[in-house]
Amino acid sequence: MEADLVAVLRCPVCADRLALADRTARCPRGHTYDLAKQGYLNLLPTASNGIEGDSAAMVGARTVFLGTGHYAPIRDALILAAGLGDDDLVVEVGAGTAYYLSGVLGLSEHRRGIALDVSKYAARRAAKADPRIASVVCDAWRELPLVDGSAQLMLNVFAPRNAGEMARVLAPDGRLLVVTPNQRHLTELVDVLGMVSVDEEKERRLQDSLAGEFDRVGTEVVEETMALDRTAVEQLVLMTPSARHLNYRELLQRIALLPEPSIVTLSVTLSTWMRTSSTDQPA
Repeated sequence: MEADLVAVLRCPVCADRLALADRTARCPRGHTYDLAKQGYLNLLPTASNGIEGDSAAMVGARTVFLGTGHYAPIRDALILAAGLGDDDLVVEVGAGTAYYLSGVLGLSEHRRGIALDVSKYAARRAAKADPRIASVVCDAWRELPLVDGSAQLMLNVFAPRNAGEMARVLAPDGRLLVVTPNQRHLTELVDVLGMVSVDEEKERRLQDSLAGEFDRVGTEVVEETMALDRTAVEQLVLMTPSARHLNYRELLQRIALLPEPSIVTLSVTLSTWMRTSSTDQPA
């Protein structure tokens, strides 16, 4: 983790800026946070201990599935929508393994990224994804451990949205890219495998969650068909929230009955948001 990235982080206790010395991040008031041996920084407040993030198995499944390239159309759409300068900072909330963040950073050696996730298992993966990325454990529903206006771009892919905090961290002319699943997303698997279905009110909830802080300035539907073998289907299911309530043995039995390959729909909406003019005004 580079010192220049730690410099845009702030202490979760007092909100002062952090500075890196050796393997310890420290604020002027003396609060210290040691860099984990796996390369990430844990800035999760003590009051948030016990919050559930993705398990090691879920993160492992995500690593395998994303490595197959089946979700590359989502990453490609984010890359095209990013419009980054050569030295911009990109923050991803709920970054997981930083698959999307590392793609958006592209080839510019001066761009930097910060991957935020509540899961230590995800943070370990993200820390190894790209040397330009700082991996940080935090709670997306609390204050984000970043200084005001530090990010030129924020990513939110299938992740929680704390509108007030994202608006605070985003630069006045920055953009927020949000990816949400559509009703057709994975529809061929949902009922057959007992997966969690997409909420019919997803679009309304997205708008409500960002109202007052962001204005939508663009929308794009990304839809492709994926040819998945049974192993890919298993990894796909195990990386989603459905993994928390499905019986693994029963899941394998159901997957064994699927045709191979199974043709499955990838369908998401990529929306682009900017801070409302009101959020740029002093209180």
